Amino acid sequence: MENSLKIDPYGFREYDARWIFEKDINLEGIKDLGRGLGTQIIKHTKNKNPRVIVGHDYRSYSEKIKSSLKEGLISTGCYIEDIGLSLSPMVYFSQFKLNADAIAMVTASHNENGWTGVKMGIKKGLTHGPEEMKELKEITLNEQFIEGDGNEKKIDDFHSIYKKDLIDKNKINKKIKAVVACGNGTAGIFAPDILRGIGCEVIELDCNLDWSFPKYNPNPEDMKMLHAISEAVKINKADIGFGFDGDGDRCGVIDNEGNEIFSDKIGLLIARNLSSKFKNSKFVVDVKSTGLFNTDKVLLNNNCKTIYWKTGHSHIKRKVNKEKALAGFEKSGHFFFNQPLGYGYDDGINSAIQVCHLLNNQNKKMNEIIKELPITYQSPTMAPFCKDEEKYNVVDKMVKEFKKIKDRKIKIDKQEIKEIITVNGVRFSFEDGSWGLIRASSNKPSLVVVTESPTSNERKINIFRFIDKILKENGNIGEYDQKI
Repeated sequence: MENSLKIDPYGFREYDARWIFEKDINLEGIKDLGRGLGTQIIKHTKNKNPRVIVGHDYRSYSEKIKSSLKEGLISTGCYIEDIGLSLSPMVYFSQFKLNADAIAMVTASHNENGWTGVKMGIKKGLTHGPEEMKELKEITLNEQFIEGDGNEKKIDDFHSIYKKDLIDKNKINKKIKAVVACGNGTAGIFAPDILRGIGCEVIELDCNLDWSFPKYNPNPEDMKMLHAISEAVKINKADIGFGFDGDGDRCGVIDNEGNEIFSDKIGLLIARNLSSKFKNSKFVVDVKSTGLFNTDKVLLNNNCKTIYWKTGHSHIKRKVNKEKALAGFEKSGHFFFNQPLGYGYDDGINSAIQVCHLLNNQNKKMNEIIKELPITYQSPTMAPFCKDEEKYNVVDKMVKEFKKIKDRKIKIDKQEIKEIITVNGVRFSFEDGSWGLIRASSNKPSLVVVTESPTSNERKINIFRFIDKILKENGNIGEYDQKI
């Protein structure tokens, strides 16, 4: 029955909340999540009637989930300001523009249909991290709710303010022809308008809203989406192709020849571009990112430092904030621009705009710019199924296993492990700059596997085969979403 509470504890993840709607959580559970979040916001802001911005993505069930969430928030005393159909970065932006106390965005981002979730934050520009999620989980599951008298109001046409902010600051001179792909997700009513507004000629691909996602998930790491953009770039002889995820905080890039450029390499190009103007800067990248940041001559010549940190938009955002880094880049396509370039949060459309600036400033095609970087052979992000209750134990075993391999000088494709980073799973690297990574996914029941080699494609594959063999011997993984 709908009025009986259902809420799976595993839905409280590292930096947001995600469930399969009705199987793992129902509307009564969402209402309790709202009560928990409202209680937490009041506790941290010391305000009995905090102003909370709420938005939702374009899924068939997102509005009714938002209604239940708002009901819970209002019952604690929160004053809701509902900005309607939104992108996550639009909600983050609204907190600065409207000077609100907190935000809650109803979205499951790029997860398949059936999933729902909430991205939330209290401090401006930051979203919940593990400590905040743990606290929220305890308040919600133990029903330690504050009771209050809240209210709500709708804010109409806020999307125009968000679009105008990005357009006005980012006009370009060069006419760049851009394929803009949105996978029928919410970015479809934002990205084409904004990129046209700055001066691009836009070719729309799957930009009409369709919550059934008829072709592929709006996920710029999804090979189907990338192949579709690649074809459109070649057919239209476009200068660049952009792919946006379901809630618009990530961007994937295809060059003018139809080749995918992994987002960590786009990040490196942007970092290089910024480093000459902002010398002595810090950049933060996630452990899935290319090893080239450590050895890049342009960054080193400009005395810039790169910090490898935990994967996840909340982790990188917080690290950028704490380190006062100029920017942060995640391989998944989350980019973070700190002052003076931005407010520190991730915005896929702003990321695409920065790539347009790169093209605008150089008299070169995108494929020529990317050729300036040393060649490396990178795998896509691969996710073998692993139960939520088992995945962290599996990763702990992998950390111990690879430390043993390093200590015993066991060779992988004729290479000894030289360095291990364990801030997030295990990233092991070799003398030639090749590396492999195993970590637990923060928002799905799976592990994450990535490999890269500057030496050869064969070495990249051999490192993956070695990882796959060890994981299979462990016996706790299922099918991969994609494999090399």
